[in-house]
Amino acid sequence: MDVQLMLFMFFGGLGIFLFGIKYLGDGLQKVAGDGLRDMLERFTTNPIKGVLSGLVVTVLLQTSTGTTVLTIGLVNAGFMTLRQAIGVIIGANIGTTVTAFIIGIKISAYALPIIAVGTFLIFFFKNNKANNYGQVFFGFGALFLGLNIMGDGLRPLRDVQAFADLTVTMSDNPLLGVLIGTIFTVLVQSSSAAIGLLQTLYGQGLMDLNAALPVLFGDNIGTTITAVLAAIGASVAARRAALTHVIFNVVGAIIVILLLRPFTRLIEFIQASMNLNPEMTIAFAHGIFNVSNALIQLPFIGLLAWAVIKIIPGEDSAIPYKAVHLDEKFIRQSPGIALGQGKKEVMRMAHLAENGLQEVGLYFKTKGKKHRELIPQYEDALNNLDKKITEYLVQISSHSMTTQDSRLHHVMLNNIRNFERIGDHMENVMENIDSQIANKVEFSEAAVKELEEMFDLVLSSVRLAIKALDTDDVELAKQVIEKEDVIDQMERDLRNRHIIRAKENVCSARAGMIFADIVSNLERIGDHAGNIADEVIDDRNL
Repeated sequence: MDVQLMLFMFFGGLGIFLFGIKYLGDGLQKVAGDGLRDMLERFTTNPIKGVLSGLVVTVLLQTSTGTTVLTIGLVNAGFMTLRQAIGVIIGANIGTTVTAFIIGIKISAYALPIIAVGTFLIFFFKNNKANNYGQVFFGFGALFLGLNIMGDGLRPLRDVQAFADLTVTMSDNPLLGVLIGTIFTVLVQSSSAAIGLLQTLYGQGLMDLNAALPVLFGDNIGTTITAVLAAIGASVAARRAALTHVIFNVVGAIIVILLLRPFTRLIEFIQASMNLNPEMTIAFAHGIFNVSNALIQLPFIGLLAWAVIKIIPGEDSAIPYKAVHLDEKFIRQSPGIALGQGKKEVMRMAHLAENGLQEVGLYFKTKGKKHRELIPQYEDALNNLDKKITEYLVQISSHSMTTQDSRLHHVMLNNIRNFERIGDHMENVMENIDSQIANKVEFSEAAVKELEEMFDLVLSSVRLAIKALDTDDVELAKQVIEKEDVIDQMERDLRNRHIIRAKENVCSARAGMIFADIVSNLERIGDHAGNIADEVIDDRNL
């Protein structure tokens, strides 16, 4: 076999393997439903639950990297604390070993029939559930097909003296094997692919166990790079979570390298006593390494969290997504108190909407990245609180309430959606500003001044509406209605002025589109502030 064909088969097989892993993970996620994020959010209250959640989610995603990146996203969003994230990351490391065990089963001879089953389910059934299972089967088969092609491509390496010399060197110098495993995993961005390749090489007798194990440990280090990349530009807590992943895997690799001889003897003993095939031997080594690493470091989660906080100092800027005032025990004990707690959470939601709108205004004025990063967090927080508070208030409605409480319940329930919609519109404005920056659109000085004035007016209207809602002040609510009329008139005036500027070529057509969209969204935010005020006024008639 010539070198070109060997390279084609290796990289082609690697591509099919990576596609299979991705397709399998996507299919499993669809079969499991959209609850993976909720699972990580809800079942991570202590480190043990975090480990189990990380394990389950990784098995379903078929990638520890995916779980870790998802976890970093949750930490960045404020859904998860650093200590909770550490548990999930530990569980993800254990969960990723499942792929190695699947490969170790050695059903690669059935790769093509499995792909055929998947294709049949995808193309001959209109049922989404059947299609999802078809995706799982197709990805599963593609995984083994890719391994087969890679293996066939690498088989001639047994006759290459340079490769034989390299494996001997890795046996004598474990750090070289660790380095090679780390670099390859970083390049392919998949520890599953790197370990699958290692299983193939070991299975074909291209390297011995002494050379294979250090490469395995390097694969575990290399997989942390994707988490590091995902944390770039994220919150302080998210960067700390990524660093935790790196420290955890590096420390585990150091420990096992120091104990390499007894660890190797243990694997050899397991291989002989259980009569394992070479691929399954690597799978067991991978599993034992990650489980042992978890057991050793799990008691030190607190110390690990302390260390990364010291290494990456600073205040965490993540927005607090979770409801802090809602407790279902109040609903059973005293609906009145529960309603008071619900109002506190609605007011917290209101101030998040206010703060998010303020960040949008600052983003427009400064184009600062730090303002841009906070806006989606506020939007997601508002969406989450919309759901949580609504559920809480609906539960309260099944209990008897006084007339005053019934009024308050009505006002709170109706205004939750107004704050959620304010979040939607402020995200729309953010996207308009993104478009302005990406397309290098310049507004005229007059246009900038007009938009800044409208931002200030709309923000003051929202603040006044929030105060009116909090204090149940009808006079303040009437002032908001007056401001809404001013905002509506301003929107019409600004549109007309910008049309004139466009005709005079002072502003471009694209600038006019972005300008109009921003003005329209700000006007809609003013409408929602007016809706809040209307609720304060109208509820007197209930």
